[in-house]
Amino acid sequence: MKNISLIVIIVILIISCKTTDTTNSNTIQKAEAQVGDTLTISSDKLEYDIIIIEPGFSTWLATRAQPKNYYTQNYLENKNQRYVVEWNTRVLRPQRYNPNLYEMQIDYQPNIDYGYDVNYKLYNYFIFFQNQYNQNLLGGVVPTN
Repeated sequence: MKNISLIVIIVILIISCKTTDTTNSNTIQKAEAQVGDTLTISSDKLEYDIIIIEPGFSTWLATRAQPKNYYTQNYLENKNQRYVVEWNTRVLRPQRYNPNLYEMQIDYQPNIDYGYDVNYKLYNYFIFFQNQYNQNLLGGVVPTN
């Protein structure tokens, strides 16, 4: 009898999209995917979408992450910029880093204000990812929250 391994699909996308609506409302949708949790964050005011597909991330975010407003937005943006650079480096070096973990580049532009919610969830995804897959993106100790 063969053992079948479940391949975890990790997708993080920040996709630019043009909108003309200037309302302040953020729409957060959570849906169960066949392989795990899907968390979509989008905004009518800002030009972004972020999709995180990762088994267990929504639960981890609700139970293990520091509460919202624990970090400043500036702190989260600085950390996310550094994490994204390292992440994208690993995507481009599949011979050195596991291409099953680092599948797609993240389009995170430092000159765009994504708002607190996106930065908070993206930062916490990086923490979750490092702990879940025993990775260390920036060196040093990975916060376990």
